[in-house]
Amino acid sequence: MKIGIVGCGMVGSASAFALVMRGVGREIVLVDLNKTRAEAEANDIYHAVPFAHPLTVRAGEYADLSGAEVVVIAAGVAQKPGETRLQLLQRNAAVLAQVVPAILRYAPDAVMLVVSNPVDILTHLTAEFAARQWVPATRVLGTGTMLDTARFRTLLGRHFGVDPHHVHAYVVGEHGDSEVLTWSQASIGGMSLDEFGKVHGRTLTPEQKAEVDGQVRGAAYQIIAGKGASYYGIGSAVARLVDVLLHDQRAILTVCCRITTVPGLEGVTLSLPHVVGGRGPLAAIPLHLDDAEQQGLSRSAAVLREAIASVSAG
Repeated sequence: MKIGIVGCGMVGSASAFALVMRGVGREIVLVDLNKTRAEAEANDIYHAVPFAHPLTVRAGEYADLSGAEVVVIAAGVAQKPGETRLQLLQRNAAVLAQVVPAILRYAPDAVMLVVSNPVDILTHLTAEFAARQWVPATRVLGTGTMLDTARFRTLLGRHFGVDPHHVHAYVVGEHGDSEVLTWSQASIGGMSLDEFGKVHGRTLTPEQKAEVDGQVRGAAYQIIAGKGASYYGIGSAVARLVDVLLHDQRAILTVCCRITTVPGLEGVTLSLPHVVGGRGPLAAIPLHLDDAEQQGLSRSAAVLREAIASVSAG
């Protein structure tokens, strides 16, 4: 099983490393305009194989993506300190206009997984570029709010003293400032957070909820300000998602893709929980949100509609 990664910056390289550590696929091909960087990253990661799983990692050209089942798009310019994801739009849209046709020339049957930010809008544009070569939008998806959801679950697990694997909570909408934390749907062991808190003696006050909200929403800004980029978390999210795609696992993940079946969100590319199979998202799962959350999701969709309208795939 071949996996392509286009873009060997910190996110692309961390994704490749996470794939090796997790043992996903059989061959990973790194493609970058900076061929020296691609070679160096491939060699460095390949040297970790004896300590992990038997994968092949190598640098290559677009032609080497032939036969890839999944191609991760991590190409683009990096987010600057203080810069919002939406401000990245114009600069990274131009990159995609070159990358997508090059991928499909050699890997026309691949599922394309977008990681570059702003991921919702770039996933939308990737689907538009792909459609010009008769590739269905269902074969294009983005990591969306997978990392935000992980951050939400991690912080709730820390607060309640529970393994985050057993915390069920989603972040939906934009992967960015307008994202929505679905507190009304959050649960641990089949119990609401209030119920769980009462049983286990760990309440969650409005002030603590506001702190968690701020930490989830502002995590990327804090990390970028401290070390220049965020890559370990998203690299791990990519490895998980690629594993799901390669093995048709039918996992429920908050990926972003073009919404077609949820009233009020039709035509917008944003994150909702989706059943994800071998060829991409199979079905969106509408959540029964409270009024404030539903209004927040509508605002997030409006933000993305406006941003998408501000740039064409031309």
